[in-house]
Order: sequence, then C-alpha cells, then structure tokens
Amino acid sequence: MNSILVKASAVVFWVLALVGCEKAAVSAFQRPPAAVSVAAAVTRDVPVYLDGIGKVVAREMVSIQPQVSGRITEIHFTDGANLKKGEALFTIDPRPYQAQLDSAAGNLAQAGAALDFARIQLARGEQLVETKAISQQEYDTRKNAVDVAVAQVQQGKAAVENAGLNLQYCSIRSPIDGRAGRRLVDIGNVVTANSGSLLTIQRLDPIYADFTVTENDLSAVQGNMRRGTLDVEVRLPDEPDSPLHGALTFLDNAVQAGTGNVTLRATIPNADHRLWPGRFVKVRLVLSTLPGAVLVPATAPQMSARGQFVYVVKPDDTAELRPVKTGQRQGELVVIDQGLGSGERVVVNGQLGVTPGGKVREEPSATARQDPTPAGARGES
Repeated sequence: MNSILVKASAVVFWVLALVGCEKAAVSAFQRPPAAVSVAAAVTRDVPVYLDGIGKVVAREMVSIQPQVSGRITEIHFTDGANLKKGEALFTIDPRPYQAQLDSAAGNLAQAGAALDFARIQLARGEQLVETKAISQQEYDTRKNAVDVAVAQVQQGKAAVENAGLNLQYCSIRSPIDGRAGRRLVDIGNVVTANSGSLLTIQRLDPIYADFTVTENDLSAVQGNMRRGTLDVEVRLPDEPDSPLHGALTFLDNAVQAGTGNVTLRATIPNADHRLWPGRFVKVRLVLSTLPGAVLVPATAPQMSARGQFVYVVKPDDTAELRPVKTGQRQGELVVIDQGLGSGERVVVNGQLGVTPGGKVREEPSATARQDPTPAGARGES
C-alpha cells in the first residue's frame, strides 16, 4: 500500500513539474512590447528642388587703368572702401596736360584770327573781280585761303577737345558702385597710359551665384522656366539655417562637353554683403511645388533587402511592416511618395526592437520631441 502511494505521489509531482515548465516556456517566448518613439505622418505642400554647389561672382568687376601717363599726386580712398559711381580715386599730375590744353587753345585762337582775315580778303576780292581789278586766279586763291582757314579752325577745336579729355583723365573716378580692393600704386608712382591696373572694384549688391546641373536635369529646368522665374535659395556653409533668396536669371546656351553639365546663374540681393565673391555656397533651385505631400521624420524609413519600409503602429499597438517609396528630403522630414497616408503613426526610433506584428510601447517623452513642422516653414534645408 505504501508503495502505491509513493508511486502516485511521484506521478503527481512530475505532472505538476511539466505544467510548470510549459508555463515558463510560454512566458519565456512572449517578448515584451518594444519601446519606441512614434510620430504621425503629416500633409504639406513642399518644394521640388535640385541641390548643387555654387560659387559667388561679383555682378560687375572693373580694373582701373590710367588713360594718361604721369605721376600719382593724390589718392582719395582707403583700401576696401565702399565706393559710389563718380567718386574720386586717384589724381595724376595735371600740369603737363593743362599746358597742352592752353597751347591748343592758343592755336585755335590763331586759326580763328586767320579765318577772319581770309574772309575779309575774300569779301574784297568779290568786289574787285567784278571790276576786273584782280584776276580770277587771284580770287580763287583768296577763296581757297578761307577753306584752309576753316579746316585749321576745325583742327584746332579737335586739339582743344583732346587736350581737355587728357586733363580730365588726370582725375580717375569710380565707374560703378562697388567695393574697392587693394590699391596697387602709391603717391609718387609714375604710371603709363593703358598699362597696368591701379585698383579693382567689384559690385556686391546684387550678386551672382553660378552653379551647374546635369544634362539629365536640364529638361526639368527648361520646362519649369517656361512657366515663370524660378526661385533659388543660397546657403553659406557656416550658416545653413539662414538662406538667402534670389531668382534664376541665366541658363547657358550649351552643355559642357567634358562634364555633361550646364551652367546656371542666380541673382541674389546682397545689401548686407553676406555673400562674398569667390566663396563657395550651397544652392537650391526650386523647380515647382508638390501639393499635399505626405511627410514623416527622416529617421522613420528603414532599408531592407526588398527596399525601404516603415513600421506603422496600428490602433491595437502592433507594428505593421509597410513597404514605402520615399521622395525628396525636406529638412528633418522626408516625402513618402507611396505606401503611407496622412495621419498614420510610424515608428521613428527604436526600430531594432520591433518585430512585424509585435506589440510596441510608445514613449511619450520621446514622441513629444519629434517636430512634424517641415523645414521649409522653419527656413532649414
């Protein structure tokens, strides 16, 4: 009897042990909900754009050269000054050219007196030739003298005008509004006409940004240009959050043979001189606007062997693996062209712990940090 009781107790023990192990195994295979950050997809009108690297170019650049030879006697500006059109820059010793002007004026006066005398002689000859007091040849000689005197007066006037221009050229003035560079001569230097540069002036407002697009993008650029002027955003590398806005004003007439690129030029207001000639910048050419685009944080899409996907959080807090097709990035957001609707919640952080169909646990603090505002509304790239 005791033997039977012992055997029965052993059977009960093993049954209970197996039940306990089964419960433990089931408990071990049930993964806890994955802690994730979640954000809802939003709908916005977003720009369609091309990004590139550009170089800032002055709208106008003038190399100041002397038009007369002489010694520099005065300098009227400081290096790097902002100049106005007509502002004095250099003075070349004007005394030799003043003397030339005085001499030319004296020659002109002499030619004028000779012309007056020749006309008097001609008037007398007209009366005398009628009475045969002088020969026809003598009359013709007096008439020719008048013609010669007229020509000498015209020559004298030209000499006076030329001497006056040379005297004006002794005062060198700025031909444009712009910023002066470093002067290349000092007071006392002797300069030669039309030889060597004295100074370079560049106009900085407005200013150009030259950049290129590939020939594959050329048709899109041309098609959108037909609908109107295209907007351009220019960003300095050290100020990416403060774009300067301008317009596309030039498209080159040929594709570069060596690179397959075509050059474009944007004109940007630059009153505060933030853009500087020769500096490289980031250029964004806005082609059009995509209405009603679906956007999610750029951290939401993941890549697999089958392509891009996102985890969509369903109402029962389970995760669905959803294949998507992404579009252009918009700051911290990215456009979802296919696979997602507005308002659907997606996992933006913690994807490694998520399994398709598995439960997820939303972290409110992390989700609250997600900013659904598109970068265009904040001025970001």
